[in-house]
Amino acid sequence: MHKLACTNNAIYAFSKDNEPILTVDSGATVEIETYDCFENQIQSSDTQMDALDWNRINPATGPIYVNSAMPGDVLKVTIDRLEIGSQGVLATGKGLGMLGDELDEMSLKVLPIENNEVIFDNQLRIPLNPMIGVIGVAPEGEPISCGTPHQHGGNMDTKLIKEGATIYFPVFTEGALFALGDFHAAMGDGEIGGSGVEVPGKATVTLEVIKEQSIEHPIIENENGLAFIVSAETLDEAVQLSTKQAVHFLARCASLSLADATVLMSAAGQAEISQVVDPLMTARFIIPQYILDAYNIKLF
Repeated sequence: MHKLACTNNAIYAFSKDNEPILTVDSGATVEIETYDCFENQIQSSDTQMDALDWNRINPATGPIYVNSAMPGDVLKVTIDRLEIGSQGVLATGKGLGMLGDELDEMSLKVLPIENNEVIFDNQLRIPLNPMIGVIGVAPEGEPISCGTPHQHGGNMDTKLIKEGATIYFPVFTEGALFALGDFHAAMGDGEIGGSGVEVPGKATVTLEVIKEQSIEHPIIENENGLAFIVSAETLDEAVQLSTKQAVHFLARCASLSLADATVLMSAAGQAEISQVVDPLMTARFIIPQYILDAYNIKLF
């Protein structure tokens, strides 16, 4: 198994011009170490937020060049294992998130993690939901900040991206140039304050190239079904586009009329919010596994 440290291997934008730091064959498994979204600059609650280097936010470790990956292919990423650190950081403040217009200054909490729980205070412990916030491949055009999600993936902040899940990405450039970072010990849908419980960690992933197939946006596969992920300028647009991706896929694969696929997803599909605080909003639409099983549908 390949191992990749985060030290000296951080990128701050996904780009086709990034030099790969590791080259692997399709089917390789890689253990990837990550900083937290603040690049581990916050180690105690005494840290002054205005002292942070804000140019070092949301680093991802990579990129990894995957042999044989070419534009138009699909990169399959299976999250085999996800490990997180022993403390996390929650932060919010003026201009951040849904309450940023009511907050006057930045504030943070450094929280210990024990027995699969985040200790919020003396009265409350939050169950862990370790997940990956930033994950993706190089985009086709200009570089995209690691803080921004788009068709290439990036900062999707989707809590389904966790151990056991498989994520499929459209490939836009030779080698795919895969990278990940921004782990959370816990995060609610929306990430309404601008951060989850930010943690460093390690992810063990298996990277596979799928030929002669193509997708437009990332898709997550887990035991509950398929989640179609879209990031757009508005939440309305993200919900609409993710819904259309899912319904058209179902109609095509189940040989249903568009009307029948639409009413079926209206009855049984799930339109869900991933995040509403990044430069683009992210939504997902889920086709439940029992429907996929009923029509014998496989993604690939």
